[in-house]
Amino acid sequence: MRFLFCSDPLNQKWVDSDYEIEYRKAIELGIKVELFSLEDLLEGNCSKAIKRIPSLDNQETVIYRGWMMKPDNYEQLYRALEVRNLILINTPEEYVHCHYFPNSYEVIQAATPLSIWKDIHFLNNKLDNIHEELRIFGNRPILIKDYVKSRKHEWEDACFIPDASDRNHVRYVVNNLIERQGTELNGGVVFREYVELEHLIKHPVSGMPLSNEYRLFFLNHELLTIAEYWDEASYQLERPNLEPFINLAKGIKSHFFSMDIAKTVSGEWIVIETGDGQVTGLPSHTNIGEFYGFMKGHM
Repeated sequence: MRFLFCSDPLNQKWVDSDYEIEYRKAIELGIKVELFSLEDLLEGNCSKAIKRIPSLDNQETVIYRGWMMKPDNYEQLYRALEVRNLILINTPEEYVHCHYFPNSYEVIQAATPLSIWKDIHFLNNKLDNIHEELRIFGNRPILIKDYVKSRKHEWEDACFIPDASDRNHVRYVVNNLIERQGTELNGGVVFREYVELEHLIKHPVSGMPLSNEYRLFFLNHELLTIAEYWDEASYQLERPNLEPFINLAKGIKSHFFSMDIAKTVSGEWIVIETGDGQVTGLPSHTNIGEFYGFMKGHM
């Protein structure tokens, strides 16, 4: 097993500064590491991107830890490494299963708020028709995001809609999300029933409510770690019973993935979303040594 990190855009011989702590910890634990140029990959030059990575005589599993990339770019990287006998832990199909919210919704549906989605082609051509689709929510509040990310720090005008039946406000918030995501928009837009969560504090900058939320990581369907989600909040609450989520995780079609969970004001713990573990950030509360040590011992 080895780990793959993005190189610094200005120095391809060194790791991207945002992943330096993880990179150093992996080396400290005796784990092999490799670097590639994400910039070259995104510019369509995959062979140049991985030029510093050796070919192996025997297959070896590789875990990527770095920035999100669209499924096409991930598949290009996967195929290029495969030729060198380096096999990313998640196939392209497994990557998109957790990376795109609609793909894993069926697995988590019973434990997550009601959600529907429309691809960007539909929204660009038939946005007026979305109001018929939203009847399922009545006049209840909803949240929106693209298939991967929300603009939750722009809560009032690009994320939260107080009344799903308010056509003008729906159009306003959806258009804001699409325009602000720009070329970074993934797939389309997800519309989710808003469920009030147990609040900790409000975000000091955006004013967004920060909730009692945790991020779980799973490796080969075994719980790897749990960490408090919000860096800005002080957690002094009892941790959730994780057994239901460990059981739910068995249905996720991925070898390495994250799961965000949160507590509602009614006391129920729910799933917010899943993510590919390779491109999901570690909350600052994570014990990075334990994180990498566990992976080393279970691969």
